[in-house]
Amino acid sequence: MVRPPAVAGSFYPTDERELARQVDDFSMPVGAAGTAPPEEIPDNNQGKVRAIACVVPHAGFIYSGHVAGAVYSEIEIPTRCILIGPRHYPQGQPMSILTEGSWRTPLGEARIDAALAAEIAHACPLLREDPVSHEREHSLEVQLPFLQRLSRHLLFVPIVLASDRYPILEELGQALAQVIATTIAAQTGPVLMIASTDMNHYESDAVTRTKDFRALERILALDPRGLYDTVRNESITMCGYAATVVTLVAARELGAAKTRLVRYATSGDANGDRSRVVGYAGIAIR
Repeated sequence: MVRPPAVAGSFYPTDERELARQVDDFSMPVGAAGTAPPEEIPDNNQGKVRAIACVVPHAGFIYSGHVAGAVYSEIEIPTRCILIGPRHYPQGQPMSILTEGSWRTPLGEARIDAALAAEIAHACPLLREDPVSHEREHSLEVQLPFLQRLSRHLLFVPIVLASDRYPILEELGQALAQVIATTIAAQTGPVLMIASTDMNHYESDAVTRTKDFRALERILALDPRGLYDTVRNESITMCGYAATVVTLVAARELGAAKTRLVRYATSGDANGDRSRVVGYAGIAIR
């Protein structure tokens, strides 16, 4: 199965060279010069830190590309990545994984890591193989151009969530940690978890920043239950909070001890409209 791009031309450019240029502009480490041709993937891991996980936004590149790119510019992007995001559409299973095939973007095809995906599906039977959930979903797709541009031999596992019950999210997080720990022990290389989420939606810039930093405080404290409760109790419309909770659970199990808010912005920074914004945060977890 080859999944065609669903949001090329709306969230990011369809032209290969323009897309490569934008990704490089957003994610090139400070001091790096030039842009390699699309067919040449530059070695952009030099001088970067190894992370267990990161949190990045998934809006159109003009709004949040610089936030996601700031995170990707300072952490190593290994060959194997697990992408976890929200399912914005009603169709499909509440906890969905794909274990084979590839996804196409203007930069080429990105292959699913079939072996790693199968291990995750086995470790967490709550996950269901479900192409429908991924068919139109953009939360993972918009990460792929960054990962394709920054990893020479990218393999990834896509997971999207519509379930928001904490025990289920905790179970998935523990399963991911178990699989990743086994993978690391087998010396098959590092695995990066990527939680895809935007922050508060469609309130004023001032209100959004206040709400977002309540949620960010819990993320930076590596507190999955605290994030879950804060988002729900404070009416914070953070679309990928379930994915972030899962990632925090797994990261803590894997020994994460440091977090850093790399960049924060709202859509008002891009379009000047402060009356009704969406928040975007980029966080590295080590």
